[in-house]
Amino acid sequence: MEKTIGKVLCLPKIIDPRGNLTVAESMKDMPFDIKRVYWVYDVPGGECRGGHAHKECKEFIIAVSGSFHVTLDDGNNKNTYLLNHPYQGLFVETGIWRTLDDFSSGAVCLVLASDLYDEGDYIRDYDEFLDYVKCSR
Repeated sequence: MEKTIGKVLCLPKIIDPRGNLTVAESMKDMPFDIKRVYWVYDVPGGECRGGHAHKECKEFIIAVSGSFHVTLDDGNNKNTYLLNHPYQGLFVETGIWRTLDDFSSGAVCLVLASDLYDEGDYIRDYDEFLDYVKCSR
């Protein structure tokens, strides 16, 4: 039986004729305290982003503009999500390999992270990732 990895969460969408507004608050809308925010944009056609896992950091990935696919892999199961609404995002737990691809023109990917940047938290080699998840089970 295939296990679902990741969880799409809806954020508050405040509808206003002047323009809609969405907010994400630590520990209220996010299942973690937000310590870092970054965004990816101007991704050339056919390019992929991600291609890593985190040992400790949790992330919430949002398509604030345009669309892209996120594939999550726990070493046994893979799920692919289309992100294309700025009021929804994908919650990614620790120990999950993620790949982002198929970016539309003008897409902007916003990531809310539970931890500050730490290169030691990254697993960037897929075989090393598989060994890591095998040992952590």
